[in-house]
Amino acid sequence: MSHLETILLATDGSRASEPASAEAIDLAAQVQARLLVVSVLSASSRPSEASPEAVVADSRDSLTSKAQAIVQRARAAGADATFLVWEGEPGEAIVAAADSENADLIVVGSHGRSGVSRFFIGSVSDYVVRHAHCPVMVVRARLEATRH
Repeated sequence: MSHLETILLATDGSRASEPASAEAIDLAAQVQARLLVVSVLSASSRPSEASPEAVVADSRDSLTSKAQAIVQRARAAGADATFLVWEGEPGEAIVAAADSENADLIVVGSHGRSGVSRFFIGSVSDYVVRHAHCPVMVVRARLEATRH
């Protein structure tokens, strides 16, 4: 792999995405790359009830807060880090953000679904791997991180 200048971490801020966040932070600090934390506000996950504007604002605030926490951890580890919140379908938005920001590597988590579950649910990480124009590191969630 050539020199990494920009590493894009795609995260939803969940516990299951924590292993990917930790990997991206460690790698960015080790190779002195810029870490760009990207969270996606998905149009398809928005409820269509009475006040969608309030729901979107709450979701954006939540994603922003989680991304800021990751940025703070990365900076404490010695990495140059920033964040963006994009809107759209997660896979498409992650690939677009990577292209727009000239990412050299995308780090994305996987919830570890397989077989029929993966077929019906779909997989953001699979989409990113198939459509990204740069290398993609998929970090599988630890089993204990996915349990509630």
